[in-house]
Amino acid sequence: MQIRPLWEHEMGRLANVLVGRRAERVALTQLITALRATESRALVLCGEPGVGKTALLDFLAAQAVGCHVLRVVGLQSEMELAFAGLHQLCAPFLDRTTDLPAPQRDALRVAFGLEEGPTPDRFLVALAVLGLLSSVAGEQPLLIVVDDQQWLDRASAQALGFVARRLAADPIALVFGTRVPGDDLTGLPELRIAGLPEADARALFDSTLIGPMDPQVRNQILAEADGNPLALLELPRDLTPAQLAGGFGLPSTTPLTSRIEESFHRRLSTMPDQTQSLLLLAAADPSGDSALVWRAAARLGIPQWAAGPAIDADLAEFGTRVRFRHPLLRSAAYRAGSPAEREAAHLALAEATDPQVDPDRQVWHWSKSSDAPDEEIAAALERSAGRAQARGGPAAAAAFLERSVRLSLDPTRRVERVLAAAQANLRAGAYDPAQALLASAEVAPLTELQSARVDLLRGYVAFARGLGSEAPPLILKAAERLEPLDLDLARDTYLMAWMSALFTGSLATGGGLAEVSASAQQLPRSARPERAELVLDSLTLLVTEGLSAAAPKLRLVADTFTDPGIPPTVDMRWGWFAQAASSALGDLDTWRVMLERQVGAMRTAGLFDSYPVMLAALGTATAWSGDFDAAAALVTESEAVCEATGTQAAPFTSVILASLRGDQTLALPLIEATVTEATASGQGIAVAFAHWAAAILHNGHGRYDKALAAAEQASSDAPGLYVSLWALPELIEAAARTGASRKAEAALERLAKSAQAGSTDFGLGVEARSRALLSTGANAEALYEKAIDLLARTRLRPELGRAHLLYGEWLRRENRRGDARTHLHAAHDLLSEIGANAFAERARHELLATGERVRKHTVANTSVLTAQESLIARLACEGRTNPEIGAQLFLSARTVEWHLRKVYGKLGVSSRKDLSSALKHIVAPTAR
Repeated sequence: MQIRPLWEHEMGRLANVLVGRRAERVALTQLITALRATESRALVLCGEPGVGKTALLDFLAAQAVGCHVLRVVGLQSEMELAFAGLHQLCAPFLDRTTDLPAPQRDALRVAFGLEEGPTPDRFLVALAVLGLLSSVAGEQPLLIVVDDQQWLDRASAQALGFVARRLAADPIALVFGTRVPGDDLTGLPELRIAGLPEADARALFDSTLIGPMDPQVRNQILAEADGNPLALLELPRDLTPAQLAGGFGLPSTTPLTSRIEESFHRRLSTMPDQTQSLLLLAAADPSGDSALVWRAAARLGIPQWAAGPAIDADLAEFGTRVRFRHPLLRSAAYRAGSPAEREAAHLALAEATDPQVDPDRQVWHWSKSSDAPDEEIAAALERSAGRAQARGGPAAAAAFLERSVRLSLDPTRRVERVLAAAQANLRAGAYDPAQALLASAEVAPLTELQSARVDLLRGYVAFARGLGSEAPPLILKAAERLEPLDLDLARDTYLMAWMSALFTGSLATGGGLAEVSASAQQLPRSARPERAELVLDSLTLLVTEGLSAAAPKLRLVADTFTDPGIPPTVDMRWGWFAQAASSALGDLDTWRVMLERQVGAMRTAGLFDSYPVMLAALGTATAWSGDFDAAAALVTESEAVCEATGTQAAPFTSVILASLRGDQTLALPLIEATVTEATASGQGIAVAFAHWAAAILHNGHGRYDKALAAAEQASSDAPGLYVSLWALPELIEAAARTGASRKAEAALERLAKSAQAGSTDFGLGVEARSRALLSTGANAEALYEKAIDLLARTRLRPELGRAHLLYGEWLRRENRRGDARTHLHAAHDLLSEIGANAFAERARHELLATGERVRKHTVANTSVLTAQESLIARLACEGRTNPEIGAQLFLSARTVEWHLRKVYGKLGVSSRKDLSSALKHIVAPTAR
């Protein structure tokens, strides 16, 4: 017999009332209109339980005539199953995955358990979903409705939030219904669904009455419901006829949600025992699998007729799917059972679940069937966690492991599971739960190895949270404790401690570079060191003995990691540490090559969590090379990655690029903000970097006193490494121009020691240029000539231009105007060409002082392109396909094509082949 429950009619009436309000009607109508016009939209409907979100979503779906409608429902029981919600959405279209780029296709199939492979990056999975949905929407506008978003598993919630923020040219609308928008929906437009206006609330309430009601009781219920439609329907059910007619309901202080659930609970209590047992069983596994529920019901002896009373009372449907009237009713049905009854329900469901088809769901039910320790179930949960982790679901893995901890009988295994759960939470970005688990681990007896791992994880949590000053001492402590227990892990941990200490710099409160390096140098050496040992030994020797002693090993590291035969997996694992070797040597050309290869490998593999840090390093090297357009493109790419992944990264490239360009309006606020934020988070290297950039900016504008102060601050952080070395030429130039000869000579001594030990063209060239500033006569001239010769062999055009500028300034002061003009013209032309405008302007003023008339450099054609359009056009000129560009910028191929059509229109070209010449005549947008 076909039964249409009364509550569907109620929801239909409710929808009509809700969408009668102007704000909701206009918003939803505009969304459908835009979708039919192939415009993308995302919207979040949020409000308390019972306010009518589902009714509005149903109304929206009904209006989407001519659109393909897909629905996803968040289920509390599936919050621990990685990608469960996403699988609901994508399952009908998995045959289309063959059209995706291989890394995306493989990541999605591994995430869904369709094939085995390396743990997929969560953002690569999300990008695959975007591509898949874009393909579907290419045939018909696509409306995706996600209800109860707050109960989606974390992996699915992150992926769908990612997709919603990336909609542009695809005819896709993605609408969420949720109670309170979480971080996964940050940045999306919200439509808050409040209670009904008083008139509508009274009309809906009166439509439910079948007899007279005392006006004061009526007013009390209306006040308590506060316009909540479900409350208006449910609260009167709690009152007896006498109370409705003339009595008074007792005031309640419980929250409205609890009141509604209590109302459901009372209605459930009137059902036959067998019906209550069936509803409890269905609530315990809200996947809606009717066959599973009936198999489990048979095990408990629940007859088929038990569904009838629930259907007749409009509590639930039992058709091809099991469906409750409202999520609060499901919650009430589950809570109505005693602990023993709930355990029996889970046991029956576990026994009725096919272990071959759904092993993780089965083991979850096993685990809920008893709170007594059970090592067999705990081990099974651990295996489920492993499968979840392999699919790229660290949040799900953490949930399985935390349940496994509760059921562990073996104390040793329990501690291991606690540590594994903490690590899974760390990978999922759940830092507070990770900290809580580590605290619980310390209460139990720990082996020395386990205790060291607790310290290590605490350090990683601190580093991941941006608490720079707290991380190094924790990671160093873990490394020292690991030495006698696991030498390979100890080396890896020392490398992490070294890099953490480098980032913390002068803000370290313990575990600084010197301490880390001295401790690591005590490790035993191998006869044939592996790559990790080679990198660690070279970097720590650099700190303990200086560049002269470390140079041979640093060169070996640089050669090893620029070898074309090095496996990408090795490059990605230790390359980030290895690139420090070429930087320390002053071999900045090799440094850029190493970074370019590492970034390329990460792009190909789809590893995006640490990608912004790598892009920042590459952006610095690129800007320093004078390729400002490419650096601006890296800024745009980094912003796209950070926006997509939620990563926060210091604006290293933007800061140095603005300073090299001499753009005070942009650079000064960036520098100030970077210093403030980095100081607060304990990132000393970012503070020093900002001061170095400020020194460049002020030297460019001839404000040498400010340049000197900034350079002194920059050069005091981690002496002899990175920024502290890069700032020395700025300090020497500023000190020479302000008459601070002692400061200049002391800085030159430091610079010379490093440059001669590194023996690179850049290092020796900058040393010669700096030494020339403090020299006179023929000696100064020879040094300037040497500097120009050496720097011309490098890719660092700004440094070469500045060498010509300083030489020209010196020649003019020597009254050799003809010779001065030669070098000042060279400086002006080169610096103007690359866009180093402040230094170019210095050269122009010097030329004017020689009697030469020079027109001020102006940009004839500023860019008509946005930063993103400029980057897409640049990548297209490099021969990248639309899917390849989309994968790099977290866009669908269709959105890339849409941007390219806009670029063609703005530049007046018709195809890719005309792009290159058109781009040469515009200036790249300023990176911010």
